[in-house]
Amino acid sequence: MHRDRDQVYAVHNYVNKEPAVVKTAPVESNTEVKVDSPNLSEPRNFFDRLEHFTWAWFTLPMATGGLALLLNSGTQPHSFDGLNTIGKVVYIFDLVVFVTLCSCITYRFVRWPQTFRESLTHPTESLFLGPLFLSMATIISCMGRYGEPATGPWLIWVLRILFWMYVAVTFILAVFQYVVLFTSPKLKLIDMTPAWDLPIFPFMLSGTIASVTGGMQPPEHAVPILVAGITAQGLGFTIATLMSVLYVRRMIEFGLPPPAARPAMFIAVGPPSFTALALFGMANNFPRDYINYFSYYLPFGFSGPGEAFSNEQQQLIGVQITVTLAIWVAVFIWSMGVWFFCVALISTLMVARQLKFKLNWWAFVFPNTGLTIATITLAKAFRSEGFKWVGSIMSILIVATWLFIFVMHVRAIFMKQILWPGKDEDVYVQHEDYKGRRRDRIQQRRLSRNMSSDLDPEWHASTHRIIG
Repeated sequence: MHRDRDQVYAVHNYVNKEPAVVKTAPVESNTEVKVDSPNLSEPRNFFDRLEHFTWAWFTLPMATGGLALLLNSGTQPHSFDGLNTIGKVVYIFDLVVFVTLCSCITYRFVRWPQTFRESLTHPTESLFLGPLFLSMATIISCMGRYGEPATGPWLIWVLRILFWMYVAVTFILAVFQYVVLFTSPKLKLIDMTPAWDLPIFPFMLSGTIASVTGGMQPPEHAVPILVAGITAQGLGFTIATLMSVLYVRRMIEFGLPPPAARPAMFIAVGPPSFTALALFGMANNFPRDYINYFSYYLPFGFSGPGEAFSNEQQQLIGVQITVTLAIWVAVFIWSMGVWFFCVALISTLMVARQLKFKLNWWAFVFPNTGLTIATITLAKAFRSEGFKWVGSIMSILIVATWLFIFVMHVRAIFMKQILWPGKDEDVYVQHEDYKGRRRDRIQQRRLSRNMSSDLDPEWHASTHRIIG
């Protein structure tokens, strides 16, 4: 009798126990689980709010610097009087913002020293260390675009030194951040977004800097810069492509990212766009009157019987072949950026009403700025007037998007949507699928009923009498 009663209570506990929660990647869910939250006490003033001033804030000067580069008259296919002045104003504003943000994050690390180490190892915030150096990349590039024509040769020396310092630091950063990423037990494939490209992004943009500043350097310095640029661009694009494979697999297996992460999908537009831009820029800036690097590799050395090409002619032919090859490869890679852009745009529009401002909104601007400049560059290469107008329209849309996001950024500060406990990138957020959890409960209840119905009828009746 006691044995039967024990079996009855065992069935009772099994039927009524709390079902397990299975975490799955959401398709349309807004349910979030915050893990490893920092101090969630309410700040008393604005300076207290700076405890949550994360590296992600540097997405603002990153996007602003890209906009300044886009508004340069040398970039745009259809310029007008005053465009360069507008670009300079945006560039100066970018410098002011960058210095201000550096001051704010320094204040955070001085007042709360433990946050510095945490920011470098945090599974979410550490990924946004990249925008700090991406902001520097746009500043250096704009320095060449806007500063070189109005200054002396000293700026060329400064650009050269800054380039090599940038290459060294960003390479170390890329290695360090991916080691942290690979050894983090908290990150899972279902949490994967294109933000995992950010650690390699700064090093990759060494190629973009080289494409902008390489042509300003003397040939003996231009060649090493261009070779380093193509090396950095190649490594960056390769790593980004490998990450894109994980990104596509994540979408196939688990569906689209949750609404809050949809803006970050535009980050995937950046690597192919900036690679296409940098390839053509570096090939076009290769010295034509320097050492003949191509004489040993040309399949021909003469133009006809008894008429050998001169060393200078062989160099020009080699450079022209390089430029032609760069154009076709750039088109090949640029198309990948267009595809990622279309996927990200449609995915974001699907949940547009559910979006609330986060700093990853600046991904609407910076990667698409690279796509726009690459489009304009290819339009100029193919002398396509229609394609040039497409680039001009894209530029106008980029400016409008920047203005809209900047207004939303300021509004979010006053509405306490950012710079507030639990609202920033210093909180690791995992997403749960409500539909998936409900489905698991239903399946467990059905299993419980099936197990109950398989019992002996007399014993089953006694179960109901005891349970009541």
